[in-house]
Amino acid sequence: MNLRVVCIGEAMVELSLGKSNDPNAQVGFAGDTLNTAIYLKRAAPQLQIEYATKLGTDAFSERMINMMRDEDLGVDLIKRDDAREPGLYAITTDDHGERSFSYWRSASAATQMLSGHSIDLDEMMKADVVYASAISVAILPSEDRTRFLDWVKSYRAQGGRFAFDSNYRPRLWENQAQAQDTIKAFWNQADIGLPSVDDEQAIFGDADSDAVIARLNNWGVRSGALKRGSQGPAALDGSAAPDCQPADKVVDSTAAGDSFNAGYLSALLTGAEHSDCLCAGHEMAKKVIGHRGALLPRPDKKQQ
Repeated sequence: MNLRVVCIGEAMVELSLGKSNDPNAQVGFAGDTLNTAIYLKRAAPQLQIEYATKLGTDAFSERMINMMRDEDLGVDLIKRDDAREPGLYAITTDDHGERSFSYWRSASAATQMLSGHSIDLDEMMKADVVYASAISVAILPSEDRTRFLDWVKSYRAQGGRFAFDSNYRPRLWENQAQAQDTIKAFWNQADIGLPSVDDEQAIFGDADSDAVIARLNNWGVRSGALKRGSQGPAALDGSAAPDCQPADKVVDSTAAGDSFNAGYLSALLTGAEHSDCLCAGHEMAKKVIGHRGALLPRPDKKQQ
């Protein structure tokens, strides 16, 4: 039986800016968990991948849903809001491929995905794996964060597996203490951990990757991968990591972590050895950072 994976979060309009003297921008659709959902489906088409969020009834929202359908994602868990629209962000990159972001998202429909006409959490309960990030949580009102955490506990109690990435955007949190408390609570529920060393250090002040792994192990997170950029990933269970070579060239590091998560999960959920899962994540991220923007051009379906 094919596994059913639900990725939950925020889908946004993406503006990818060129060089500083270029007034033009490429327009696309992306978002951390959406990027992972798309790359996961491309890497493992046999998996049933669905996206859960709330969008508007505007033209951008309609095009987003059409794009997700074109990527063979399930969209039945997407709710619509007549009064709100998707958020927007712009990417700029420096000469080394490092990116910076500008956001317009405070009133996006996704912030209300667990309020009012909410996404169907009872239907999500039927998934084999649910994947979320700290961004998925941070955009929610505080009472909805608590509601989602309680749902995750119930979901796991019924046998579901929860995958989590502590993707950290400080501006989405009231303060660092709130981010620490909330992200720790979700780490305590994670069956599959997909942290990045720089995020974990920024949130919790760990000295190095060994300290990150030790803390997460102490919180019960013993399965998954610690993303370390060009150093290659480390296994959270302490097993030996493969020798992963850095990318030859970095054009744009946008979605590096999202694509790693997809590559890792695609291998893990289709039965690969753990060292191969680590390699799959690293190799997918290497491909993505050689391309401008969050999503590589969609391959021909016949080549999948």
